[in-house]
Amino acid sequence: MRDVAIIGCGMIRFGELWRKSLRTMFVEAALRALDDAGVDRIDGIYVGSMSSGLFVGQEHLGPLMADYLGLVPTPAVRIESACASGGIALRQGFLDIASGNSEVILVGGVEKMTDSDAVTDALAAAADQEYEVFHGVTFPGLYAMIARAHMERYGTKREDLALIAVKNHKNGALNPNAHFQREITVDQVLASSLVADPLRLLDCSPVSDGAACVVLASLDWAKDNGKNPVRISASVVATDTLALYQRNDLTTLNAVKESAVKALSQSGKSIEDIDLAEVHDCFTIAEIVVSEDLGFFKKG
Repeated sequence: MRDVAIIGCGMIRFGELWRKSLRTMFVEAALRALDDAGVDRIDGIYVGSMSSGLFVGQEHLGPLMADYLGLVPTPAVRIESACASGGIALRQGFLDIASGNSEVILVGGVEKMTDSDAVTDALAAAADQEYEVFHGVTFPGLYAMIARAHMERYGTKREDLALIAVKNHKNGALNPNAHFQREITVDQVLASSLVADPLRLLDCSPVSDGAACVVLASLDWAKDNGKNPVRISASVVATDTLALYQRNDLTTLNAVKESAVKALSQSGKSIEDIDLAEVHDCFTIAEIVVSEDLGFFKKG
């Protein structure tokens, strides 16, 4: 396996982007990444998108984005893996280069969520339709069960969840590309509308429109062509049962634990070597559980 590096990145501002379409958002982010990388060669494209068909009625994103970037007949594939779609797209680009098949790959993620009146149903398509969604389960409901189980088992308090939202909104206020750019307080979180007990509105991420892209290259190619590469030291994927009711422990995400152990082993690092972690925070409890299962904190 060859070493792979990131040589460019591009992102647009996230939000309710009424004047931008799915394709224009991706193209804008991709052009920024290509300009940042300073390349005129792309051997393949991987587009991560969870549910473009349900949100805006558009599937077959690989050829669409290749067309609108002027990169036909470059191989282009759409990747779907719910909230991990962008991350899995990056991994596929990583493997494409690591295998020796390609030298330079464009990877991106894009969602256009605010145009649809059926967002809840579209998001629920990522859950078990037969045994969960059919009976009325939604993702706020599923994560509410995780939160309640965590509170019962470890004594986690409502205020602990609220602090996650406060911290993340503070970070968002510093990010010019963030959907929301204002700070909030614990009291505001606790006073926001109840969505699924114990989760309130400000415990939940909003639906949003946006896109981000990176350009990957083999480390040797990047060095030979005068780039400033950031080497990817590990890339690992793991899965768990899709339905929450099938899991042995509601407060543990086994896929996170499994992938973290393998990624640290692959990179030759320990959890103590990590200085920054950007974790999935669709709901405040998600950040708590993921941070624990990565190994940064003990449970509770």
